[in-house]
Amino acid sequence: MSELSARSGVPVATIKYYLREGLLSPGERTSRTQATYGEEHVRRLGLVRALVDSAGLSLARTKEVLAVVDRPMPMIDRLAMVTRAGDDDVPRPEARALADALGWQDVPTGSVAMERLQEALAAMAAAGFRVPTEAIEELGERMGQVAEVEVAGIPTDDAAAAAEYVLVGTALVAPVLLALREVGHIHHSFARFGTPS
Repeated sequence: MSELSARSGVPVATIKYYLREGLLSPGERTSRTQATYGEEHVRRLGLVRALVDSAGLSLARTKEVLAVVDRPMPMIDRLAMVTRAGDDDVPRPEARALADALGWQDVPTGSVAMERLQEALAAMAAAGFRVPTEAIEELGERMGQVAEVEVAGIPTDDAAAAAEYVLVGTALVAPVLLALREVGHIHHSFARFGTPS
């Protein structure tokens, strides 16, 4: 276990806790007090740490997500579950209208993503910050292109690896995208208004 800790960077006490909680499968027993841990354990620890530390999931939610990753099912069902897509008909009129305008009628109105979009649009409206519909739609189209690039990177030969890619990618790529947006703001501001003196 100390070797697994050294390879993964996760403290032994944390590994033991993950084993007790069922987040990590036991190693192959070599004696009463010894076990061998392989690359799959290192990879699983990386996934758990990404979900807990980077994505900020609780251990209970992490356990739920890992259960989905481990359960055999069709790829699209697995991806829908790890991205928390829903199919309930919660009224989210502004989000639904925008998604429909972008040609994304297949996105369930009840999904967590649509809930976040509705909340973001409502917050802008409540603050009195108006962005022209055409501009919001253009931003949506460009974000759709970003999403298309990300989805193209999802492995197709291993459903568990695909779910892991989506989970970790969502947690770790989002801050990169936001940072790139900020850098782009600086670049385009300088191009439009000139560089500061």
